[in-house]
Amino acid sequence: MEDSNPEPRPQAAIDPEAPNQGVVTNSSQIAEPSTPRNLRVWMRDLIVSMAASMLIITFLYQPVKVEGTSMLPRLEDQDRLFINKFVYHFENIERSDVVVFYYPRDPQKSYIKRVIALPGDELVIDRGNVFVNGKAIPEPYVPRRFFDGRSVEKMLIPAHEYFVMGDHRSISSDSRDFGPVERHLIYGKAAFVYWPTEKMGVVR
Repeated sequence: MEDSNPEPRPQAAIDPEAPNQGVVTNSSQIAEPSTPRNLRVWMRDLIVSMAASMLIITFLYQPVKVEGTSMLPRLEDQDRLFINKFVYHFENIERSDVVVFYYPRDPQKSYIKRVIALPGDELVIDRGNVFVNGKAIPEPYVPRRFFDGRSVEKMLIPAHEYFVMGDHRSISSDSRDFGPVERHLIYGKAAFVYWPTEKMGVVR
């Protein structure tokens, strides 16, 4: 089972000092004090930057924290990532997308899983092997050690619903347990891991 809990976007630490370019500064020189006009400009820029950041977080990206290990190996417990809350207003949800949704049995919780089958698809899982519309689908995101032998009888995915599974198949609670997820419960696409830094990158 893997949840993703929204958390405040951390404030970035910015080093304002540029690399040494060999410029020699006379220690006797004293910087002129900031004028009221410079202070007003600085405050204006700060307010605009904060407003823009809030708009981006509110309407486009949202930081979340992963809790659980059902999306190993790509996502680990306590990873931080950005989800795109805007993309599905203009694009369709595609097979293999990693999505964040409200857990159907308790909408107070959020889960993160991978889309395996789309509305109208015919799905069969035979001893862990996934077949969609009669064809085995390649799943390079599922390492052999995370494979499991569970089966799901042939089913037709209803309109406006999506069959989702975790990449760590042997421990994931997913559509094999709670059924396909309705479209209105899906509210974001996993976009980019930003912490830990060694795992930083696009979620695929």
